[in-house]
Amino acid sequence: MAISDNSRGLILAILSSFFIGASFILKKKGLKRAGASGTRAGSGGYTYLLEPFWWAGMVTMIIGEAANSVAYVFAPAVLVTPLGALSIIVSAVLAHFMLKEQLQKLGVLGCVSCIVGSVVIVIHAPQERTLTSVQEIWILATQPAFLFYLVATISIVLVLMLHFEPRYGQTNILVYLGICSLMGSLTVVCIKAIGIAVKLSLEGMSQIAYPQTWFFVTVAVICVITQLNYLNKALDTFNTAVVSPIYYVMFTTLTIIASAIMFKDWSGQNVSSIASELCGFITVLSGTIILHSTREQEAATGNISWYVHGDSTKNVENDHFISLLSSESSDYFD
Repeated sequence: MAISDNSRGLILAILSSFFIGASFILKKKGLKRAGASGTRAGSGGYTYLLEPFWWAGMVTMIIGEAANSVAYVFAPAVLVTPLGALSIIVSAVLAHFMLKEQLQKLGVLGCVSCIVGSVVIVIHAPQERTLTSVQEIWILATQPAFLFYLVATISIVLVLMLHFEPRYGQTNILVYLGICSLMGSLTVVCIKAIGIAVKLSLEGMSQIAYPQTWFFVTVAVICVITQLNYLNKALDTFNTAVVSPIYYVMFTTLTIIASAIMFKDWSGQNVSSIASELCGFITVLSGTIILHSTREQEAATGNISWYVHGDSTKNVENDHFISLLSSESSDYFD
């Protein structure tokens, strides 16, 4: 029995999520160990390059991203990208055991929502569009709508890097993850183009000689390096359970938009299927938001304060407050 291209993409996307989810935790553990003995990545340090856990996380991420890249060759981004929600579940479970970051009951509901939404998307996902050459992909990449998205993305990234990062990078998680997500959406379309070029070459229609192929490779390398740099900063500065869902929501949304503009994933689908996919996507986003809010509540409850009353005749300004942060809430605010 023949396996459809969408089924191949589905299997690869699920495997990718398991590897990528594990990579977040391994890299976080390496970053924490490196920060204890040297300059933290969030402060511009690179001592994490000496940590075996960080490298284990990198290898695991490369395997996951490789599987994810091949998945984009067989299936549209609207199917592959939302399945990344499974990586959040994997990272949440591993964080519980390896980093002692607790997952509350509400967080379980978030995980279930992610799974349900993913299933809905898989059922109603469109079939992959057949492309016959890298030149055809280049025509799609140079259409006015996608060029507008490209210019807008690069402009926002430059503003975030040059203006917002120096001022708010250490306090606002959206700065680092905004850069990661915007560059990530460009990475996906480039990786998809490269994957299709490789697939066609293996089928006997070589795409190596076309300059467009090497242009996509160059852009993909630049985007990946930028993503890794700012993702390391985000992981080192903020709690993993906060980074993962926010990054997923932003990255998934922008990737689906970029792919829909460039590859016209929804072209030919009826309104009912598109509406079902959007409902599934909203369900997945809701699950990630629940996971995020759960972690915020946990961080807040980890702050225990004692009110030490002095002379009852003194004003409250003269009284003292002692606040202790649990290890997990300090990690959140660190």
